[in-house]
Amino acid sequence: MRKICLAVAALTLASGTLGAQEAKSLDDLLDLYVRDGEVYYRALKSNRIKLDTFVNHIASVSSDGASREERLAFWLNAYNAIVLRTVVDHYPIEGHASAYPPKSIRQIPGAFERLTHRVAGRTMTLDQIEQTVLPEFEDPRVYLALGRGARGGGRLRSEAYTAARVETQLAEVANECVARQQCVNFDRAANKIVLSPIFSWREKEFTSAYASKAPDIYSSRSPIERAVLAFVEPKLLNTEKEALEANTFQISYGPFDWRLNDLTGRGGR
Repeated sequence: MRKICLAVAALTLASGTLGAQEAKSLDDLLDLYVRDGEVYYRALKSNRIKLDTFVNHIASVSSDGASREERLAFWLNAYNAIVLRTVVDHYPIEGHASAYPPKSIRQIPGAFERLTHRVAGRTMTLDQIEQTVLPEFEDPRVYLALGRGARGGGRLRSEAYTAARVETQLAEVANECVARQQCVNFDRAANKIVLSPIFSWREKEFTSAYASKAPDIYSSRSPIERAVLAFVEPKLLNTEKEALEANTFQISYGPFDWRLNDLTGRGGR
């Protein structure tokens, strides 16, 4: 059923401009090379034709007439596929910038802010997609769906996003974030919540979407803290929710883990 929905979504996007075969190529390679958010980069580099086919195709695809869900799935897939190709183009990464791990995507000069890519007839960097395209959807969950080529990024899925399932997929992304300590770490013993810096990077979007939904008990907290609590609280265990009710905990941001999300050498690949 998922493959059928993928084909239908691909055929309907931009009146058939994005073909089912190209979208299926991304779905197939994610299913083959991604496990638990990490990537077999060496194997992907040795068999990259489906990745290159997809990235080359989205360069000129038009989204005219596409629905919000079709455009949202398209841009999430585009971003994550471009990250994969950026890593593969420079793999194995051996950098020397002291600010980042030696195998980090950040060792690729200008990976996010300078390297440009053609997407939907536009020349853009990865940062420009995140900062100028994704905000149009007014859904901060999208920033947790970006793999970023790093262990601290969103957990890369082993499937492509599709118009038919993107709402369900983003709900799963949000639930996964709250369940993963690298994204949200509720340390009850220390009475604190340590968050991924992604929440601070996209403070404006999270505040706009969630701050007004926070329970009244948190009214004295800052807008971003209220937003985070409104986002997190419904997904917590009952015992965790009860611990929050005292409202004495601290919220802080942890460092972003820029280590490459690489599975190479594990699982025989």
